[in-house]
Amino acid sequence: MFRLTRRDLIAGLGGAIAATGIGGRLEARAADAALLRVVKRNIEVMGKSASVYAIENSSGGHGLDVVLGDPFRVRLENHSNSETLVHWHGLTPPSGQDGVPMLSQAPLQPGQAYDYDFPLTKSGTHWMHSHFGLQEQQMLAAPLIVRETAEPVFDEQEHVVLLHDFTFRDPAEILAELKGGGGAHAGHAGMESMEGMDHTKMAADDDMGGAMLNDVVFDAYLANDRTLDDPEVVKVEKGGQVRLRIINAAAASNMWIDTGTLQAELIAVDGHAVHPVGHTFFPLAIAQRADLRLRIPSEGGAFAIMFRPEGVAGRAGIILATAGATVMKQFGVGLAPPPLDLSFERRLRAVAQLPQEPVTRSEVLMLTGGGADYLWGFNGKPSMHDTLMTVRQGERLEVMMHNMTSMAHPMHLHGHYFKVTAIGGQRFDGAVRDTVLVPPMESVTIMFDADNPGTWAFHCHHLYHMNSGMMGTLAYSSPA
Repeated sequence: MFRLTRRDLIAGLGGAIAATGIGGRLEARAADAALLRVVKRNIEVMGKSASVYAIENSSGGHGLDVVLGDPFRVRLENHSNSETLVHWHGLTPPSGQDGVPMLSQAPLQPGQAYDYDFPLTKSGTHWMHSHFGLQEQQMLAAPLIVRETAEPVFDEQEHVVLLHDFTFRDPAEILAELKGGGGAHAGHAGMESMEGMDHTKMAADDDMGGAMLNDVVFDAYLANDRTLDDPEVVKVEKGGQVRLRIINAAAASNMWIDTGTLQAELIAVDGHAVHPVGHTFFPLAIAQRADLRLRIPSEGGAFAIMFRPEGVAGRAGIILATAGATVMKQFGVGLAPPPLDLSFERRLRAVAQLPQEPVTRSEVLMLTGGGADYLWGFNGKPSMHDTLMTVRQGERLEVMMHNMTSMAHPMHLHGHYFKVTAIGGQRFDGAVRDTVLVPPMESVTIMFDADNPGTWAFHCHHLYHMNSGMMGTLAYSSPA
């Protein structure tokens, strides 16, 4: 199994946890529950004010740190003027607490609260975000770190980086434009002619054929809410070790992590340890997480860590700087990097060793759509909560996802972890993840254990694709 069995833990939780009014008479918050509030806020981007969302903790900051072995006891309060709900991306709760509106729970109305309580079974770098409408595109997201122990295991500094692609436009307007055949996707019908398209959004490599990298144009890219006009400067020690926990919370942008002159080791993906891989250029698809370990030179200095969306010149970044170091001005544009591919994925090997249990079922899921009508889906039709496959508890499944479209799709399965077992026809013992990129005309095979009963979302995490039909469900039937 990928983790400790949860069958006994799930039993008894049921659906007894209910939505209440904030401070109302049905108050049932546990004394040790963490408090999170969904709020609206204003940020400044390139000298202009923008209204966005936030998930605010009891200290007024964003994000949550919890410890493995403790229960996940969180009270979520909706202080916004809109319906909302938060998904705990990377955790494996009972399905009734997964935070997907109308699939696992009803959305929280303004002024309502909900008390979550379920076991934590896996440490790592995770995150939380809205699964309601287009709110995640408006930055309703925050880090969610599950630590192995309350005290640090390694003598190293940690820093969490949350990445966003940002636009001043209303996401609903963008989606309507895309569905109407306009916007950056205009004229793009599957693998048809690219004549007349904006080739600054396209891959420069001829091998990409008719593939399209980006179908939404963004005004800026943010690292912890800041552009490179005014980047976050993180104070570090000369000769010190730094662990960066990097989360791609972008709505529609796969990115590269560029550590520049600092060699880094990738030590975990999606919260799961991998055998370290050293490099200075790491792929990070939408919704994926990467933990990097770096050593600051003994002479010190200032070091830019860049986050570069594939195929576009814009970028975000942070600066690691020792005391007294000169921080040079950074520029928010540069050379457009290439598209993400799976060459790095092929190199990843999970630290965790899994029991050699046989696969009991194999499925094929075709990723389809993307014509001028901007309909995406599975097996030739758009979906939204349609059942893609029915499984029985206790099965071990392999699912081969074959992308028949001309855009990459970061595919996320709720409620489970999976191992990457093949790319194309080549099998290997890959990383354990919850989100994997499937590039155009490529296939990726994943393996997981059906050990968390319920009905679970299975979708592309490019949010405009998801909201245009590339979202279905994995549903449990009777036990095996």
